[in-house]
Amino acid sequence: MSLLTTVMEHSLDDGYAEAARARGAEGSSRLPTTAKGRLVLALGLALAAVVVTVGAVNTHAAAPVLAKERDALVTRVKDAGAAADALQRQVEEDRDRVERAQDAALQAGDDGGAALLAATTGTGEMTGPGVKLVIDDASGSGSGGNVSDPRNSGAHGKNGRVKDHDLQYAVNGLWLAGAEGVSVNGQRLTALSAIRAAGDAILVDNRPLVPPYTVLAIGDGPRLAQAFQDNEGGRYLKIIQDSYGIRSTLSTQKSLTLPAAVGVTLRVAGPEASPEASPEPPAGPGPSSSPSGSASGSPGATRSGAPSKSAGPSAKSTSTGTGAATP
Repeated sequence: MSLLTTVMEHSLDDGYAEAARARGAEGSSRLPTTAKGRLVLALGLALAAVVVTVGAVNTHAAAPVLAKERDALVTRVKDAGAAADALQRQVEEDRDRVERAQDAALQAGDDGGAALLAATTGTGEMTGPGVKLVIDDASGSGSGGNVSDPRNSGAHGKNGRVKDHDLQYAVNGLWLAGAEGVSVNGQRLTALSAIRAAGDAILVDNRPLVPPYTVLAIGDGPRLAQAFQDNEGGRYLKIIQDSYGIRSTLSTQKSLTLPAAVGVTLRVAGPEASPEASPEPPAGPGPSSSPSGSASGSPGATRSGAPSKSAGPSAKSTSTGTGAATP
């Protein structure tokens, strides 16, 4: 018991106690006491203060430069966007003027064939009943793992976001259902249109789109909606809605207007102008008549009265309402 009592009463070794008493006698301050030590300490503190001050000054001086560069970049982006919008408006205005000139040129004897052809091909505006399909990203994570996944090949990014091939399936389903014209977020689709991805953005004819994606299709509204829901496009939207929560709504519309496609020009065939025959010198004192009754000096007849070879084909073709030559 005496050993335990001694350990409890004198837990600190005598050597530690003597070292503590010696340190206390010297003083508890760790600062240098000599003049040289104090001078070194002062120089070190001054050097640290200079380094901190220079770093702060450089950071403060660089901040306005970075802010100016960022503002300049933002301004350039906005100016480029405004210039692109202005060019887009100019293209639309020029297209309207061209259409008015075409209508004025084809007004005489036109049966509306050119306008119908332009609307069908996408180069002209189209109005009529149809359906409205709105596709949007998922509001949360999708559920339904027991559903077959049609996007397992080549899928990328977050599963809850609409991909370019999702819009492709939907648009092809509308065409298959009998749509006469289709547009996506105001971009008219033609036979030359492309729906593709650039990173996370979806491009239609190189124009970036943002969700929700509104797809308008002109046709017999109820019949078009039912046919779309029954074909592959409608079933595909149902699968990705169950699998990923991607939302889609389909509704019939009494009247829709699809704009004309930008950058596409409708070209039609027309009769080639016949070159005029070179004038012939008079053969006698009076004009000689050909067997067919036409004067030899007329553009469409030769001296012997036979029609010229260049005038033959143009005489057999007439101009239709669309400007195409028909035999």
